Amino acid sequence: MKILTSISRREFIRLIGVGAGALVLSSCNNTPTPTKDALTTTQALTSGEDVVLNLIASPTTIQLRPGDATRIWQYQGQILQGSSSSLQVIPESFLGPIIRLTRGQNLKLHFKNQIPDDSIIHWHGMHVPDQSDGHPRFAISEGQTYDYEYPILNRAGTYWYHPHPHGRTGPQVYYGMAGLLIISDDEEAKLGLPSGEFDLPLVIQDRTFDNQNQLVYVPDTMNGFFGNQVMVNGQSQHTWQVQPRPYRLRLLNGSNARIYKLAWEDDTLLNVIATDGGLLVKSVQRKYLTLAPGERVELWVNFNSYQPGQKIRLKSLPFKVSSGTMMGGMMGNNSGLPNGEAMEILAFEVVKKTSDQSPNLPDLLSKPGFYLEKDAINRLSPRQITLSMQMTNGTLNGRSFVMDQVANDENVQLGDLEVWEFYNSEKGGMGMMGGGGHPHPMHIHGVQFQVLNRQIDKQNLQEYETINEGFVNDGWKDTMLVWPGERVRVLVRFDNYTGLYLYHCHNLEHEDGGMMRNYRIH
Repeated sequence: MKILTSISRREFIRLIGVGAGALVLSSCNNTPTPTKDALTTTQALTSGEDVVLNLIASPTTIQLRPGDATRIWQYQGQILQGSSSSLQVIPESFLGPIIRLTRGQNLKLHFKNQIPDDSIIHWHGMHVPDQSDGHPRFAISEGQTYDYEYPILNRAGTYWYHPHPHGRTGPQVYYGMAGLLIISDDEEAKLGLPSGEFDLPLVIQDRTFDNQNQLVYVPDTMNGFFGNQVMVNGQSQHTWQVQPRPYRLRLLNGSNARIYKLAWEDDTLLNVIATDGGLLVKSVQRKYLTLAPGERVELWVNFNSYQPGQKIRLKSLPFKVSSGTMMGGMMGNNSGLPNGEAMEILAFEVVKKTSDQSPNLPDLLSKPGFYLEKDAINRLSPRQITLSMQMTNGTLNGRSFVMDQVANDENVQLGDLEVWEFYNSEKGGMGMMGGGGHPHPMHIHGVQFQVLNRQIDKQNLQEYETINEGFVNDGWKDTMLVWPGERVRVLVRFDNYTGLYLYHCHNLEHEDGGMMRNYRIH
């Protein structure tokens, strides 16, 4: 058994690519000494290699800022079987270890819950059996364990894992329980993309601290939680040293509710090579990127046009969003910067080149295997999902979450290709009590989908035009932003597994407030 220990930030960068009121955590620092549990290798789920891991959620403290240590909840990992590169700890971070797997392997993971709250793990973006998807009906109490077993069927890409108990996802993610899951495959390996220390995963989140350096969480089921400072990879230090050569940047918006409008300070175009579900056919360029909670994007960045000593900054540009202008303060969420405010995200400082390698961006990145809309069984009558706010809670087709409930129009057939249309019926502007219209990042569990088209109501056009050029609809997605007054049509196939899955808003406070529903694959 291999037990992970922290490494230095510099060593991490070198090794990263190898193979209703304010809530503050109560004082605790009882980090367990991991011990080998009775999890043994079983028959392989496919012909691939078994990777067997322990993942333990536990309270601990970490030095994030000068002064008092910060109390957090954190995932800690153990390798019971598999390569030592299967788990990688991010030093000086509250995030869980990065899990690195290869398509065709089998993951067997033993989750032990040692936080004083029910919890379960969702593998965001992964195609897994329903028993392994992290549905809240499987949530376990403190001291209990849950076993996951599934083959890695997904394409190479940047995925992630986080808690998914009903009504408690927001605080658990906020206090540190999240981590990246990076999948590789043969198609990607042939491209010669930047790897090792030149492949940088970057998780962007916002947080608020009190004057004792403790995380302050203010749940607001109408608007979501917005912090007053950015954390990158669970750290408050945001400058990375890079050489003047190409890099691969993997960006995850791991915030509870904040949307980012990402752009380089010097207006250099962003070269996008992948979205939620892996590599695009070819790279696309954007002046800025609109990244909603749960979404991922990968960039090809060549720093060779900069001189040693130069700094290149990534910022979040301002944009217009009417929600939260009054209700945020009325609900008590007045400590953070509003959604749409300009924010400094991170910086790269160019240093002297020590690597002679300088790969070129391939003209063709992948063959994603997209479906054709004409083959959808309901192409003339898409499945409709209307998003709305009822008082302070979100609903889907007027319904809120009920643990085992599936409505008649929430059943699908295994193997079917369908068109789903999401319509955000909120009209924006100054709505009831100043709430305005709320953007909803919609996530469907267990699948990847294609965005077919977007339409915006005329009255929402002014706000929409401040963010819409940042969408990347060219690749596989599992989460997409639906703006107030917008209709988004997606194409999705239900393959391999039957069972009960979820679709919901990935504004975590909306999700916890009930803006989530089941769908069943028969």
